[in-house]
Amino acid sequence: MKIAYLGPKGTFSEEAAVRYFTEDGVEPIMYSTIFEVLEAVDEERVDKGIVPIENALEGTITMTTDGLIHHNVWIEGEAVLPVRLQLLGNPGAKLKDVKEVWSIPPALAQCRIFTRDIQAKTKHYSSTAAAAEAIQKEARMDAGAVASEWAAETFGLEVIQRDIHDNDCNSTRFVIITKPPKQPVVTEEKAKSMLLITPTEDRPGLLAIILNVFSSLGINLTWIESRPTKKKLGTYRFFIETAAGSEDDQLQRAKTILETYGYDVRTLGSYIKKDL
Repeated sequence: MKIAYLGPKGTFSEEAAVRYFTEDGVEPIMYSTIFEVLEAVDEERVDKGIVPIENALEGTITMTTDGLIHHNVWIEGEAVLPVRLQLLGNPGAKLKDVKEVWSIPPALAQCRIFTRDIQAKTKHYSSTAAAAEAIQKEARMDAGAVASEWAAETFGLEVIQRDIHDNDCNSTRFVIITKPPKQPVVTEEKAKSMLLITPTEDRPGLLAIILNVFSSLGINLTWIESRPTKKKLGTYRFFIETAAGSEDDQLQRAKTILETYGYDVRTLGSYIKKDL
């Protein structure tokens, strides 16, 4: 089974892929962008893919939501990976000697208190893994990378200081994608579904109408995200995640009502959450 994931090596995405797909016969295939992962699944060059869709601190990853709009894929799973940031260095490096801290800007932003306390300069890289790899290649003993323990193992680095993030409640949510099923998906009671709702005309209270439909049918919503239609300024489509499987009677009723109101409703997937 071929699995597409977002590279480079040593990233949280790679860690999520390895932790989620534990069965035998899995062939991980690395891609450079989220769009490339979605495209590989859409074109059936791989069997499945895994991409990040939301971070607890940084919010929605819009490259993924936009990619879901433009590719014919189906979300069959959800995985939540805790994000713990470590200061990595070459073997023997000491915290007192670290003058520079390297990483991707969001990771550095999540460690402001730590970098301020050690009075270190920061340097930006394209990913946490790229920063870790640069530390290893340049053999610097006065610089450290903000990355994961997974990256430390990947590049032969040591953890100089553990858990340097400002907030302990960080995690990233990933979705597992495949081609849309040919038959209806039978889901468990704990299943969630994601809908893409696109209004066909602008009207007052547009979002309120959508929300009232779900509320009146007793369907709990677990996530809402708006994205511009890219057709006209101020027009949006909505990602709605519900605490109901795709074949749930009430959810089917909600879809019918919304379509009657003139909304285009597309089911993007139905899935169970898995903690990694």
